[in-house]
Amino acid sequence: MSEKKPYYISTAIAYTSAKPHIGNTYEIVLADAIARYKRAQGYDVYFQTGTDEHGQKIQQKAEAAGITPQEHVDNVAGQIKNIWDLMNTTYDRFVRTSDPEHKSKVQKIFKRLYEQGDIYKGKYTGKYCTPCESFWTESQLVDGKCPDCGRECVDAEEEAYFFRMSKYADRLMAHIEAHPEFIQPESRKNEMINNFLKPGLQDLCVSRTSFTWGVQVDFDPKHVVYVWLDALSNYITFCGYDPDGNHEPHYKKFWPADLHLIGKDIVRFHTIYWPIFLMALGEELPKQVFGHPWLLVKGDKMSKSLGNVIYADDLVELFGVDAVRYFVLHEIPFAADGIMTYELIIERINSELANILGNLVNRTVAMDNKYFGGVICQPNTPDAIDEELKAVALAMPGKVAEKMEELKVADAIDEVFVLLRRANKYIDETAPWVLAKDEGSHPRLGTVLYNLLESIRFAAVALEPFLPDTSKRIFAQLNTENGGLESLNTFGALPAGGKVGPGEILFARLDAQKKMEEIDAINAEKAKAALPALEIEPYTEEFVDFDTFCKCDMRAVKVKDCQPVKKSDKLLQFTLDDGTGTDRQILSGIAKYYKPEDLIGKTLVAITNLPPRKMMGRESCGMLLSAVHTEKGEEKLNLMMVDDAIPAGAKLC
Repeated sequence: MSEKKPYYISTAIAYTSAKPHIGNTYEIVLADAIARYKRAQGYDVYFQTGTDEHGQKIQQKAEAAGITPQEHVDNVAGQIKNIWDLMNTTYDRFVRTSDPEHKSKVQKIFKRLYEQGDIYKGKYTGKYCTPCESFWTESQLVDGKCPDCGRECVDAEEEAYFFRMSKYADRLMAHIEAHPEFIQPESRKNEMINNFLKPGLQDLCVSRTSFTWGVQVDFDPKHVVYVWLDALSNYITFCGYDPDGNHEPHYKKFWPADLHLIGKDIVRFHTIYWPIFLMALGEELPKQVFGHPWLLVKGDKMSKSLGNVIYADDLVELFGVDAVRYFVLHEIPFAADGIMTYELIIERINSELANILGNLVNRTVAMDNKYFGGVICQPNTPDAIDEELKAVALAMPGKVAEKMEELKVADAIDEVFVLLRRANKYIDETAPWVLAKDEGSHPRLGTVLYNLLESIRFAAVALEPFLPDTSKRIFAQLNTENGGLESLNTFGALPAGGKVGPGEILFARLDAQKKMEEIDAINAEKAKAALPALEIEPYTEEFVDFDTFCKCDMRAVKVKDCQPVKKSDKLLQFTLDDGTGTDRQILSGIAKYYKPEDLIGKTLVAITNLPPRKMMGRESCGMLLSAVHTEKGEEKLNLMMVDDAIPAGAKLC
């Protein structure tokens, strides 16, 4: 028997800033579906995932929580691993960049690149986005903000080491042109070429001195390695790469990686920085980098500031693991973002999982138990109508393979459902309940049921990478083993004479209204539980007459822009649409409570007829209304926000 061909697939390592939401979880489920399918094809698969645990953002979060950075990442890495396991993913190794062996290898990589002249010491002056751990020049900003996440960037000036990116730019461009499959989908490749490579690569800052939580540069200890050089190296350090050249057999077998599966927001790091690092190290480049799209909630990217974050474990509690796997795999197209709502999940479960798949299996097994005591009959009365069903079944595996080769997982699932729909139609065409009434038609009835059971077996084999538990439950009802993809070469591998198992409902239909009421109640309870015990200021005993109150002109205003005021740690400067057609400027001392980027687009309430006043040399024309309370001895402030449907300039009364 020949040795299995190796296949190395990796996800991006999840950043340990917070618990991953369902949009983050999609990536590990997608990678798992691909890994399972490759194993079914006979590959020796190495599937690596894990966590990215260094950087300024992590240090800041730990400090805010009053714990060490290591305690913070241990906690979040545990949450991430638990969710990956909950989603029934079959990774071979879960890596963590705080691992001492990884850190030692990164130090050696950095030193080697420095000694060969690819890294040099200089001084960084420019913009830095803490959430993205990204450096930018003024010209790269979009409307003054980070081009990746749209958040505010801060001024940064510090001694740093730099990587000579331009040295390898032409070589990288040549590689991309020679390997059109290297960056997928095509739109991501065009973006990298036109937005980064053609304008010319600037040298990349690869160390920091303004924080300490990272891999220390051993020959210059006040520096820590820039998080992306540290994080990207995980793909080789944990695979058995040795910076001294004594690579482990595992590395020699599996590198270069066949597929780096990542989110579309980090394509630049994986298709420009990472390949150049590898070129400098003299290592082969990964064969393909796929930047998958996002899962949006009602059209918006998931964000705590928008209050639309949904977690995988909450969805599993509501709908089950395989229903959630099905939804995220099926609803995100190859190159376009997918949309998620609770209503859409319910609709997909009812129309596709319960009706098309579950109902087909349930009634077929039930009919075989009812009419033949569960015995699988020999199909000995063929009819022309059977051939179309057989043809669809036999064509399905090849079509699935074609779609999976292109990483079009949603389309591959659709090909399985083409067979399931055809089998349901076959039931209507053959009407087994009618055949059952005439004993002379029982041989034909046995053939019909065999064809249905065999079609279900075909579907169960093909569905295993996507719905592994459901596939297992189907085989239990068929009372046979999963023969793998090779068993789909012929229609008729299901042994006649055996007996089906007891039928069970794979997916129960959901009452949409009751389920939404349940979801609303759960979300309301969680919101209530999250509210802290508050202390409020005592009510004043001083009265104000009604006429005086009515003189305050309170209006709805929409935030067009919000910026910090230089040389002030308190003030934010708002540019507001107040409905007059002329922008209104208001300064507010709330900088410690809000990030400017989180307020853009919000509808606030302002008193607009206060006389203008100067603050830090700037004119403020009004006052924004807010509520103040004390939580655990610390003062908190919340701006008064109203429904965005209220137009700018609407008077509050």
